[in-house]
Amino acid sequence: MDSAHEPVPDSELWRRAAEHDGAAFGELFERHADAIYVHCFRRTASWSSAQELTSVVFLEAWRRRRAVQLHGDCILPWLLAVANNAIRNADRSLRRNKRLLAKLPPPCATGDFGDDAAGRLDDERVLAQILTALGALRTEEQEVVALCDWAGLSYMEAATALDVPVGTVRSRLSRAHEHLRARLSDETDNPERAERHAPVYQHPEGEW
Repeated sequence: MDSAHEPVPDSELWRRAAEHDGAAFGELFERHADAIYVHCFRRTASWSSAQELTSVVFLEAWRRRRAVQLHGDCILPWLLAVANNAIRNADRSLRRNKRLLAKLPPPCATGDFGDDAAGRLDDERVLAQILTALGALRTEEQEVVALCDWAGLSYMEAATALDVPVGTVRSRLSRAHEHLRARLSDETDNPERAERHAPVYQHPEGEW
């Protein structure tokens, strides 16, 4: 029996899922659905799209559970990479998976916001403004911001998710930060106001 003080690592749950253990896959979903949902929302500024994309990510994970070998014990970097692909191809992916998604329960772990509809709309408006600034960046720069600054991945984890060297992650993130600073400064007459409205980047391996 697994010790309550020693959670089963993702790699072991993934191995079990590859052997058709639905409960093990369900545990992976419970652990990481929130992170995927938030990541998708931050990339799309739409709660409904984020929910659909989260389902797509885990559907794809279930399909590929026997083919994918994890690098390390945590599956989150790989799931985020799948999410990035789904976001880039959202329309095509959602159409292709529409019938299968209809059979899946909604990701309850990511919540029914019910009475907080107004707050959700405010969040979408604010994030849409942030995404406007991010939209000026190259796609690879947007991805490192989403993975490192928003999802909190280490440089090594982001490098694994993007299949690029660690140094590439560092340089892309540095360029992205410089471009965002310049854009936010250009869009406001008050530098202090720009600083307050900019996304907060406090990565564990460096800040800006």
